[in-house]
Formats: sequence, structure tokens, C-alpha cells
Amino acid sequence: MPSFPLIPLGELLTYAPDPHGVEPDGEYPIAGIYGFGRGMIQRAAVAGREIAATQLFRIRAGQFVYSRLKSFEGAYAIVSPEVDGYFVSNEFPTFDLHCEQLEPGFLGWYFKQDRVWRQLASDGKGIGARRERLHPRRLLDHAIPLPPIEQQRRIIAKLDGVALQLKTMRRAADAARAELNAAMEAAFRRVIGGVSRIAIGDVAPILRRPVELESNGVYAELGVRSFGKGLFKKPDLIGGELTWQKLFRIHCGDIVFSNIKAWEGAFAVAKPEHHGKVGSHRYLTCVVDTKRATPNYLWYFLQSEQGLAQVQAASPGSADRNRTLNQKKLAAIRVPLPSLDAQLWFDGLQQKAGAVQSGQVEVAAELDHLIPALMQQAFR
Repeated sequence: MPSFPLIPLGELLTYAPDPHGVEPDGEYPIAGIYGFGRGMIQRAAVAGREIAATQLFRIRAGQFVYSRLKSFEGAYAIVSPEVDGYFVSNEFPTFDLHCEQLEPGFLGWYFKQDRVWRQLASDGKGIGARRERLHPRRLLDHAIPLPPIEQQRRIIAKLDGVALQLKTMRRAADAARAELNAAMEAAFRRVIGGVSRIAIGDVAPILRRPVELESNGVYAELGVRSFGKGLFKKPDLIGGELTWQKLFRIHCGDIVFSNIKAWEGAFAVAKPEHHGKVGSHRYLTCVVDTKRATPNYLWYFLQSEQGLAQVQAASPGSADRNRTLNQKKLAAIRVPLPSLDAQLWFDGLQQKAGAVQSGQVEVAAELDHLIPALMQQAFR
């Protein structure tokens, strides 16, 4: 594809503020801009008496607008029809397009590129990432590659078409994921139906394996993600650099709990690649009696609505960081215990479901790269 002439936005846009005084008895629907090129935010109307500013600015569909404060993270947009006539503050410079030269959709897609945000942010004024402001003059000095208007329309049609297809595919994937999860829940209800419950401490007691630290020792540390998202590798620790910290060994098959985040699902089953690594004193390990239960079965129950409710009840406290998992209450959690064969059968279902979901994640990752690749080709 040939390169197109670079034209400063000052030749394609006109700064077009539309100020309106704020009346105490007036109603003002407020618009905002999502970061990362995700379009406009539609907010409810606010009474004038509740607005500190004495002046707001009306925006119109098809205009270009950005946030001075959030430009560094992609808060640029073409004003969409649903916020036509809404108001913004003076932190949202607004521009009319010279539509005989520049299609709104073309400019909208151009500003979805993170390389453009970075380029403009490099000359932003302010201290710290959250305080950078992009002055309109700097924006208008920025030059964009500008193909003929008909070619702009073809580029828009192509990108819009691909975006619609991706949206449809993601919706289908979400629906399939929801259906798969519902099938797993139904299978689990069948497995636990009518079975007796025991304290989890009877089948998976807490066992901690203290590590004797050596000054020159290197210790591979693990952490646990919330919402059932598994274990992750943390930076290695050097024994001689540790002062008050205590470390505990983790073995494959352990159920590893964060004792401050278990209430939001921060616990996972250690896999073979985690064997022998360590966790801090903030982590508890339950060792499963594999003649009676499987780690993955117990994990699934604890992540379920009824299981997680018990974990939360075992984590007293009101503030987020103060909800610490009580060891005695953890050991007392009641779990349904079907036959080992039934648990193994359900583990097989979990494995198959996990393979399907992993495949979906890989496909989604590939799709996430498609639009940026097309934009790079279109706007070079």
C-alpha cells in the first residue's frame, strides 16, 4: 500500500467550543470519553445547582473531542449520535471536521492506535502520568497520513466490518462459555446430590512446610490470583535479603490459599511446575488425602457459590485488606464428599472444559491482534 501525504490536523480540524452558562434550574446531560479508544460515555443529566463550574460546552455528533487529562491513555473520540447535544467541561476540547477532506470514521479509527497516544503524550505538559495535559495547539500540529476521501471510506468500511465480525465472534464465545459453565454446574449438582458433608480439615488438613533460609539461597516465590485464576510466579527471593519474612514450601496438589484474599477466590491447586517453590507466611497450604478426595474437586466446590460463601464466612473483617482467613474456620468448612470415582469423573469434565476454554483464550488473543495489524497497515 502506498504511503499517503502527512497533513497537520490544523488543516483538517477547526477548534469549535460551544460554551453555555450553567443555570441553577437547568438540566445538563454530561458526556465523557472512555480510555483506550473505546468511544463516548453517556451519563445522566445533572441539575445546574449541583455543578461547580459556571460554564459547560455542548458537543454535537460527528465532532472530534478528547480529554486533556486522559489523552495519554487514548481518551479520543468522534462524538456519537447518542450523546449529541450533551455537555462536557473545558477539559474536553472539541473540533469540527473539514468533512470534504476528512471522514469522521477515518479519524476515529486513527485515534484508536496506542502509538498515536504515545507520540502525542511525549510532548504533554504536567507532572506524572495522571496529570499530563495535551494542549489543542499540540494536537493541531500533529500530522496524519491522509488518503483521498473515497479511500478513507473504503478503509472505514473494512475496519468497521472486521470489528463487527469480531464483536459477533466474541458474543458467540461468551455464550458458549456460559453454556459450558452451566453444564459443569449441572454435572456438579448431580455429583454432590444426596451425599454427606464433612469438614474439609478431615480430608485436606492445613500443613505448612517451613523453609530454613540460607543467606545465599535463591527461592522461587509464588502468588495466587483472585477469582480462581491460578498461581503465578513472583520474583525470586534471596535468603540474605530477607529479614522478618518466613517462607513455606509448596508441593504439587496442594490447595494454596492467600489468607488475605481467599474471600474473593484467591486460592488454587498447585501444578507440577509449582512443586518445590515457596509462598510467604501469607499463604496457607491444604494437603489433600488423595485416597478420599481430589484437589481439583475440592477447589471447584470452594470456588462455587456455596463454597465461596463459606470461605468468606471464614474470613472475618469489614475492610478489604483486613479480611484474613481464619485457619480454624477454614478447616471447619463443610464440603460434600461423593465417591472418589465420582470426583475423578468430574475432574475429567473439568479438564475437558479447561481445554476448551484455553482454546478460546488463544483464539481471542489472536483476534485481539487483528485490528491493530489492520490499523497499522491502513495508517502507515
